Amino acid sequence: MNTWMRHLLALLLGCLIILPAQAALDAKVVRQLVDDDSDQKLAAIAALVQVGTPEAARVLQALSNDALYATDQRVWLKADDKVYDATTGAEINPAPDDVDTVSINNRVRGALDSALSGFKLTDPDPAARLAAAQSLQGDVSAVMIPALTAALKKETDSKVKPVLEQLLAQANLKNPDVKARLAAVEDLSHSNSPNARGLLLTRLDPANEPDAKVRAAAQSSIAAIDSRLAWISALANVFSGLSLGSILLLAALGLAITYGVMGVINMAHGELLMVGAYSAYVVQGVFRAHFPGAQDWYLVAAVPVAFCAAAAVGMLMERTVIRWLYGRPLETLLATWGISLVLIQAARALFGAQNVEVSNPSWMSGGIELLPSLTLPWNRVIIIGFALSVLALMWAIMQKTRLGLFVRAVTQNRAMAGCVGVPTRRIDTLAFGLGAGIAGLGGLALSQIANVGPDMGQGYIVDSFLVVVLGGVGQLAGAVWAALGLGIVTKLLEGWAGAVIAKIIVLAIIIVFIQRRPQGLFALKGRVVD
Repeated sequence: MNTWMRHLLALLLGCLIILPAQAALDAKVVRQLVDDDSDQKLAAIAALVQVGTPEAARVLQALSNDALYATDQRVWLKADDKVYDATTGAEINPAPDDVDTVSINNRVRGALDSALSGFKLTDPDPAARLAAAQSLQGDVSAVMIPALTAALKKETDSKVKPVLEQLLAQANLKNPDVKARLAAVEDLSHSNSPNARGLLLTRLDPANEPDAKVRAAAQSSIAAIDSRLAWISALANVFSGLSLGSILLLAALGLAITYGVMGVINMAHGELLMVGAYSAYVVQGVFRAHFPGAQDWYLVAAVPVAFCAAAAVGMLMERTVIRWLYGRPLETLLATWGISLVLIQAARALFGAQNVEVSNPSWMSGGIELLPSLTLPWNRVIIIGFALSVLALMWAIMQKTRLGLFVRAVTQNRAMAGCVGVPTRRIDTLAFGLGAGIAGLGGLALSQIANVGPDMGQGYIVDSFLVVVLGGVGQLAGAVWAALGLGIVTKLLEGWAGAVIAKIIVLAIIIVFIQRRPQGLFALKGRVVD
């Protein structure tokens, strides 16, 4: 036999000898798992976690599944209807007869669950690693420090890494070394998570933390986290205010046109929102019945349906009732209030008195996670974008089309516009239909974040009038600033004083503002302004 062949054979034999030795576990540690003393079991679990091999994970999984058995001579486990030696991993055939099942209490099972989650921190799938890390957040012990340190060194995923960093700091809070605990407190001070604050609060109790330096550092870290959480909460309130403001903007845009052009106090404007929302519900039902494969796109198809349905209802109102009441605001208020009751009863007769379900498409689910405690839901982000798109379209209609020119002329001086040939009656109908259609689009957007029912429009009619009056009658720019400002201020005040007090404060602010500036934020420009 050639020399190189003898060397190769020797190397292969060496590998065959070494591999079983590497796969085998410490027999003493494995034997501790069957000890009656829970502390011995916990020590064995910690030792196997530090080993970190698939064989160690297999033994711990068998213990968790009540598939670990012991005899006087050996410890063995059952998997896939076969029996294996727990120490060496070798198959045992035939299986032992006189065996005892290894039992564990809740204390041991909790440590065992944490240990098994720790083994999953090295899973190739980032989602599995993230789930394993999140499962450890409730209770992670100091024995997990080696496994967490090793996993953190290898981790490259931007979502998993921050969770592992917090877990390692959480585990180090229970480290016997004072320096390690101080370092953990410092690491947690940079976190934006409320969970980190809760962990640090436990270190303020001398019963949990005997070292005064660690307690002082924990107090400083809590103050730093509180400051950041306050800013995050303010940002969340601003976003919620923008979302609310976008809904108010869609609700008030149409009202700004009709109230500005005709001076009509339309108390049925909220029910036009309801018409748009029910249009989305009807289109959703049509897609479920006839186009189930394209159900995610029902909302796109519902946009023209909601606009046309609400516009048709608005023009019918103007033609049959409101046209005969121009110049009599109190009568139009009462008449439109009666129309609102009719529309509510019609919705109850057609769809029932209970709220109906309008689901979000899959592309509106989830959100944008900016920070651990700040997530922007996709449905609200898309609604804000939708409101801005409608606003841009409205601006183009009002500034770049003949209809918009006529509407602006009638708004500034109806008599003069009529004298120069503007068909004021037709403009009234078209303007009312346009305003009603925009309200329908507002109801469509509202259906994605609120309940859809016969009374849904009642909660928005007062706020819509507030937006119109505050922004300036007939002014799109005023409606935009008033809606967004009203939404943001309302949400900020709600976080400070509650919803009811916030509403009262906002109303008081608007009353004072209107007394000082009756024309609103933006006054009409023209030679004659009534």
